[in-house]
Amino acid sequence: MKLLATKIKDCYLVTSTSINDDRGSFTKIYHRDSFFSQDVELSFKEQYITVSNKNVLRGMHFQLPPYDLSKLITCFSGSVLDVVLDLRVNSPNFLQYDSFKLIGKDKQTLVVPHGVAHGFISLEDNSGMLYSTTCEYNSNHDEGISWNSFDFKWPCNKPILSERDQNHIILSDFKSPFRI
Repeated sequence: MKLLATKIKDCYLVTSTSINDDRGSFTKIYHRDSFFSQDVELSFKEQYITVSNKNVLRGMHFQLPPYDLSKLITCFSGSVLDVVLDLRVNSPNFLQYDSFKLIGKDKQTLVVPHGVAHGFISLEDNSGMLYSTTCEYNSNHDEGISWNSFDFKWPCNKPILSERDQNHIILSDFKSPFRI
């Protein structure tokens, strides 16, 4: 397991090695000691699975303090273009974004720190994502930034969006409470 720093502070792409044999494969996507060596402290409270059809866009999601959370996100089937947007006002990467193509067969994992919005677009049908979060879901603190209100060029002009994701605030109107 190897943590690779991204251009967003405290955000890491995790590469794991799979053991393959005639039964299939076995992959470890998280080991506490590997993450602590990078000063990444994760203690999980909830897990979720999403399965999305091609061109479904989910995001850009986060929770406001005191229910802000970090996420460990793994693509386990299909493929997605995963996007993070730094909303932490004192971050060296404030309002910058980064993107990662996560492919299920590669069992790639992304660490998204609190204060960073997260979203993805499914690049093929049956793209499966596993989310582990460090805080429980709180509907009163659940927020998002409109997917098309920052400079990222999504690979689909008319993605499939939930009603919730269609109604997120635009980035220029968001007053961030996040700090590093």
